[in-house]
Amino acid sequence: MDNMNGSSLISFLPILIMLAIAILFAVFTIIASNFLGKKTYEVGKLRPYECGIEPTGNAQLRFDVKFYLVAIFFLLFDIEALFLFPWAVVFSKLRLFGFIEMFMFIVILVIGLLYVWKKGALKWD
Repeated sequence: MDNMNGSSLISFLPILIMLAIAILFAVFTIIASNFLGKKTYEVGKLRPYECGIEPTGNAQLRFDVKFYLVAIFFLLFDIEALFLFPWAVVFSKLRLFGFIEMFMFIVILVIGLLYVWKKGALKWD
């Protein structure tokens, strides 16, 4: 705290005030809706909603692990693809070094995709 002077701490004051107001508003609306809201307990209201269709069967169905694997692979490659956007913005400043680094990044992604493909994780058998 010795390095920081009072003016730099004061510059964060509007952010702290906004954060406090947001938290207080959220807490106030939750408490107010609890006291002011109408409480009715009906059979129809307590049933799960499924697009107007009567629920049938057990809600605890087991899904094949391949659904989760495909979802994880999608998220993994999707998030890694997001790294291409900031790179494209500063590509002209990075020159050859940035091109080589991104080429290596994409090569690693392709190796990972080939590994997943070779292991059969993308097959729906």
